[in-house]
Amino acid sequence: LQLAESGGGLVQPGGSLTLSCVASGATLDYYGIGWFRQAPGKEREVVSCISSSGSSTNYADSVKGRFTISRVNTKNTVNLQMNSLKPEDTAVYYCARIPYYPSNYDTDYWGQGTQVTVSS
Repeated sequence: LQLAESGGGLVQPGGSLTLSCVASGATLDYYGIGWFRQAPGKEREVVSCISSSGSSTNYADSVKGRFTISRVNTKNTVNLQMNSLKPEDTAVYYCARIPYYPSNYDTDYWGQGTQVTVSS
């Protein structure tokens, strides 16, 4: 299984971006997927997760109401719609498989990340 993120870039505060996590080599259908981010000098943190069916999601408090996670299993893709972006959202964003979400948050496969920079 390989995960590849895309959609990052430079955006002004208040702007929007949609990140995509596309899997190849295996299906994502039966697994939870999470988006994580790591800002310079900070620890990696979980941003949002979604269950295999899409029926269960969760969000970090810092992004609730602004970010939306979704999945299109027929396309082996999980998206993260990010609205009302703030400078503090600047980070490298990663997607990862969480095989047993929501029972636990252990991850196994990771993408290489995509940079999101929010700046005027």
